[in-house]
Amino acid sequence: MRIDKLLSDMGLATRSEARAACKSGQLLVDGVAVRDSSSHVDPAKQSITFRGRDISYRRYTYVMLNKPEGYVSATEDSKLPVVTELLDGELQRMELFPVGRLDRDTTGLMILTNNGPLAHRVLSPKHHVPKVYRFSAAEPMREGVEEEFRDGVTLADGYECKSAEILLDSDRMGGLITLTEGKYHQIKRMVASTHNRVVTLERISFGGIKLDASLARGEYRLLTDEEMEMLENHQ
Repeated sequence: MRIDKLLSDMGLATRSEARAACKSGQLLVDGVAVRDSSSHVDPAKQSITFRGRDISYRRYTYVMLNKPEGYVSATEDSKLPVVTELLDGELQRMELFPVGRLDRDTTGLMILTNNGPLAHRVLSPKHHVPKVYRFSAAEPMREGVEEEFRDGVTLADGYECKSAEILLDSDRMGGLITLTEGKYHQIKRMVASTHNRVVTLERISFGGIKLDASLARGEYRLLTDEEMEMLENHQ
């Protein structure tokens, strides 16, 4: 592939920046400076160094973000801050986007990527990708709600939810909910159907990938090879 495309895909430089960097000898292929950014390289077979940094090329990038409150799950919004603003400039240039949505006031695990086909696949209802949320409620959840969720809650608008698992804390003031779908404000609406109200909501797992406990709100990291494999191979 072309050097300028490789650097652009990785968010390391724009096409014009790549051209200038190559002319000044900042791009080495197998230890030799390549002055023409339109030259082709094979990142699987050749050693590439850019501005003193060894480059390991990946076609797609995956980021785990611990989403804080107040951010919109989008790449742009005219009034509110968006989750991609939390990324550094290098990752922002990769044009990553969130896989699915979390409400503005919902926190926790969010995956961002530039792999459109994968995002479409894992969000498709037919693939039943499990998503686990921790919630707290305004009042103790009523008796029998576990069976109601397992049988499929009917929302106020008549929508019949797929079977969901709820595991309540001992005081029934919250717990874990596992969904395999993702309708608009679904958990809040499911809890509302029991005449209760969600106070806090955090996603802690997506497709078996668990939120890294070391990430503070607003922090992020790249997915590990194992996590990427889990995501890419989810059927």
